[in-house]
Amino acid sequence: VRQFGCRSFSLLFDDIETEMCVADKKAFSSFAYAQVAITNAVYQHLGDPETFLFCPTDYCAAFCTPSVLQSSYLHTVGEKLLPGIDILWTGPKVVSHKISIESIEEVSSVLRRPPVIWDNIHANDYDPQRLFLGPFKDRPTELIAKLRGVLTNPNCEFYPNFVAIHTLATWCKATADGRQRDVEMDDEEQDPCYSPQKALTLALTDWLQEFMSTDQPGGPCRPPACLKKEVSEEEPMQTDMGEGSYIPGPGENPLYTAEPLTLEDLKLLSELFYLPYEHGPTARTMLQELDWLKNHSWAVAAETDKTAEWRSRAHQFDGLCEAVVQMFNRLSNAPNRSILYDLYNYICDIKSGVGLARAYVKTLGGQARPAAQLLNTDPEPWGFRGGLSGEFQRMLPCHGNRDLFRHPLMTSVYSIRMFCPEDKMEVQRIFREMQSAGEGKVPLMMQPPLICDGLSAGDIPPSPECALVLEDEMGVCGYALALTDAKPAAARIQRAVSDSVFQDFPSLVTIQVLPRVADPSPAKRMIGRLLSSIRSSGSRGVFCEVRHSDRRMLDLYPKLGFFKPITMAGLPQDIIAMGTSL
Repeated sequence: VRQFGCRSFSLLFDDIETEMCVADKKAFSSFAYAQVAITNAVYQHLGDPETFLFCPTDYCAAFCTPSVLQSSYLHTVGEKLLPGIDILWTGPKVVSHKISIESIEEVSSVLRRPPVIWDNIHANDYDPQRLFLGPFKDRPTELIAKLRGVLTNPNCEFYPNFVAIHTLATWCKATADGRQRDVEMDDEEQDPCYSPQKALTLALTDWLQEFMSTDQPGGPCRPPACLKKEVSEEEPMQTDMGEGSYIPGPGENPLYTAEPLTLEDLKLLSELFYLPYEHGPTARTMLQELDWLKNHSWAVAAETDKTAEWRSRAHQFDGLCEAVVQMFNRLSNAPNRSILYDLYNYICDIKSGVGLARAYVKTLGGQARPAAQLLNTDPEPWGFRGGLSGEFQRMLPCHGNRDLFRHPLMTSVYSIRMFCPEDKMEVQRIFREMQSAGEGKVPLMMQPPLICDGLSAGDIPPSPECALVLEDEMGVCGYALALTDAKPAAARIQRAVSDSVFQDFPSLVTIQVLPRVADPSPAKRMIGRLLSSIRSSGSRGVFCEVRHSDRRMLDLYPKLGFFKPITMAGLPQDIIAMGTSL
């Protein structure tokens, strides 16, 4: 390789087995000594090249035992490796969120030289569904003076790495005294020398020019208007089109439009595929809005002070979804097809995911029939993602531990068990207590009864295997009861319910937990078990009723993750019905 003209070399001992064979154990006192001996020998054999990189097996702080400062492996490497050899280091982790000055000073003292950062912030080889188009960030510019260099290990795809390399170059131009060499970046951020957002804008502005340039062989192509008509002896194909111009139909929305790609499109693209540890601002907004709309879907069942807010936020969310669709359309029409082909699978995937969320919100708002992939018992395959790998991830306890909306750990121990006759008085006590708490301005005696009131009061027994209670260290603190056939209970209070409703939602459920159960997780698990029992009975759907004045239960049912508002003819004005298909 050296004879071919190569003058820079590296020996990489990352991600390998650390157990040596018997012969090596006799020749070297440790794994570190073996690596150092081989590396020094190769380095000297090549004539001490100016650039020679060594990647240790423990290349990040997370791999060091017991710590960086106490790692015998790193101490051996630092002491025995020749000083002209540079050592690669990825930071605190393999993919480091932040790299601090203190951590670099610490490892430098052990290695006896400044490291070369091998940065995986834009690497995506560990997840084929992720792409990183955010800026180089969370590395203070003061690091520049404390490093021998920085290597970026970017996305597997070539063309999407424009942003990663461009923003890294902008970071490298920053000086440690608060000034820029040739980039103006005054910013309120903590680093006075480098603004990730302004660096991103610079990168996207230049990248836009790449998108707009053609990538055909032989250099840039002429615009279609400049192309001369070729002479051909072939007869033109006969068509039925008349002389008039084409007029799209009223429902047509062609994918390929004449609109050019914009800088705002690329900003949106970057924010949808940002960085390993964070989504971009627009992506965070979309997730937060979807979470709020889902948890407050009860507001559209009846006109309340929240109804207008819900519809306004749903309209804004729909606008964000439409922006993603339009970005996809314009990006698909970009002249540079090479960049598009590298991005296409990713933008198709995000467009599909956004489309599902958009349809779901419209269903919650009653603006559309439920999408088949949302409620169908036999959905199309694009309604569930990830294949076998996705199934494994959803079964593991760590799934979702990086979610934007994380539930705090439960600080109390709860048990869920089957209801027994001795629990009847406790259930009645909780029912009366929570009735009084949610009474509001209108006395309960003046309000129409709920179908489930007789179930909670003990007047109607629950169906077999369809009654659960929740207990903590103080005793029974909640219950979940069900009737697999709700028709007799509705007739008991003379509630007129159409047969079509009972056909889709034949079963009735009610749940109640005391205020001391602040975490919704126990209630969610309890209702999940109850719904499984109801499904086993052959029921195809369940519904529940909540008084409009009972704000606590209106908040609780959407948090359980199963129920959404449904329309039920003959329902009293101040009662809301929610249901779910099984």
